[in-house]
Amino acid sequence: MPSKMIFINLPVADLGRSKNFYEAIGWKVNQDFTDENAACIVIDDNICAMLLTRDFFTTFSKRPIADTVATVGGAFALSLASAREVDILTEAALAAGATEELNEDRRAEEAQVGMFGRTFIDPDGHQWEPFWMDYPGN
Repeated sequence: MPSKMIFINLPVADLGRSKNFYEAIGWKVNQDFTDENAACIVIDDNICAMLLTRDFFTTFSKRPIADTVATVGGAFALSLASAREVDILTEAALAAGATEELNEDRRAEEAQVGMFGRTFIDPDGHQWEPFWMDYPGN
């Protein structure tokens, strides 16, 4: 295991549905860290999303769980290698049951600085923002 990794812990209403969603967009389940309470979704070698049943998630904090379907609780930006990869991931998410949040003003602003991004909301209301940026060194 690499020395530095990011694990995003996300509460989910239906663990099976959420696992199926993330597998449908091309991410893998690490069975070594998956059981009836949690599923480890491998995004890449250093980034994983831990899908946690709502009951299990309550053991991580004394604060109430946000209703991410009604309000945004965070936005998970994921840098990809090309605008095409952004489209491929977003289209796969939409086909798997996500909804897309469109903001044409934001897209225009990003285009002015060499960025391309889209936003999709997973079945539990978690906001993902795949993007590509043409920055020096590319």
